[in-house]
Amino acid sequence: MADLPESQVLQCRPFSCVGVDYAGPIPMRDNKLRKSRTYKAYIAVFVCMSVKAIHLELVSDLSTPAFLAAFDRFVARRGLPTTVYSDCGTNFVGADRQLRQLINSPAAQSIITSGKSYCDWKFNPPSAPHFGGLWEAAVRSCKRLLVRIMGAHAFTYEEFTTVLCRVEAVLNSRPLTPASTDPHDLDCLTPGHFLIGQPLLALPPRTTECPERPLTDRWKLLDHCHQHFWRRWSTEYLHTLQERGKWTRDQPNIEVGQMVTIRDSLAPPLEWRLGRVLEVLPGADGVVRVVRVLTSRGIVTRPAAKLVLLPGNGTGPLI
Repeated sequence: MADLPESQVLQCRPFSCVGVDYAGPIPMRDNKLRKSRTYKAYIAVFVCMSVKAIHLELVSDLSTPAFLAAFDRFVARRGLPTTVYSDCGTNFVGADRQLRQLINSPAAQSIITSGKSYCDWKFNPPSAPHFGGLWEAAVRSCKRLLVRIMGAHAFTYEEFTTVLCRVEAVLNSRPLTPASTDPHDLDCLTPGHFLIGQPLLALPPRTTECPERPLTDRWKLLDHCHQHFWRRWSTEYLHTLQERGKWTRDQPNIEVGQMVTIRDSLAPPLEWRLGRVLEVLPGADGVVRVVRVLTSRGIVTRPAAKLVLLPGNGTGPLI
C-alpha cells in the first residue's frame, strides 16, 4: 500500500484540497401539485482531503456550465481550493479547460500573482474509481441518507435544498475517531469542529451572564480552541490512516514492453483487449500505478490494478 498523500496529513485550511464527484440522478418536481412536471437533478459532492468535511451543491444537469456554477457557489462559501481531484468526466475536464482559459487571461494574471489564488486540477486515470475512494465513499454516504429521507417521493427545489443542507450537517457531524474511554470526554472529533468549532448538529451553548471580554481575548480563545482541534486531529485521527490491512507483500512493477490483458467489467473475459505496455507512470514512491497501453484500437491509459500480466512476458518490439 502506498504512503499517505501529502494533502491528507498536512494541517491546512478546510477545503483547501478537495475531491469532487457527482451523485444522482435525483427526481424532482416543479411544485407540490399532483400533475406537476418532474425532472432530474444531480448533486456535486466536494470532500475536504484533510478533515473529511463535505459540501453539497445541487446541479441541474451534467453540463460544464452547470458544474462551473456549482463550483462558483462552493468557492464563494468555502474559499478557493489549491488542488482539486476528480475523475475524467467530460464536465470536469471542460471545467478545467475553461478555468485555465480564465486564469491565463491578462486581466486575471495580475490578480493571481498578487493574491496567490491558483487552483490546480488533477484527474484520475480512466476506469480507476478506486483512485477516488475518498469522494466515492462520500457519495455513498450521501445517497444512503437521501434514500432513507426521500423514499419514493419527489421533492420541490425548496424542499430538496433544505434536505440537502440537513444531510450535509449530518455528514459533517460524523465522528472522525472512535469514542473515548474517558467518562469525562463526551465530545468526539468531527469535521464540524474545523468548520464552526463544534458538531453541526450539536445544541447551541447556553448563554450565561458574564462581563464582556475584549475582542483580543475572544480571538485568543477561539484560536486556542482551533489549535486544540488540530492537536486532536494529529494525535487521534492521523494514526488511524496508517493501518494497512492488506498488500503486505511487495509486487514487481509493470515494465515497458510487457504483454497484458486489460480487464473490463462491462465485457466478458473473452472480449478483453490485449496490449503491450508503452509507458509506465510511477508515483512518488516509485510504485507503478498508472500505465499507458498500446492496443489494436489505439493507446489507452489504465490503472495497473486493471491489467493482467500474460505469462512469458518479454521486452520484444512494440506491436
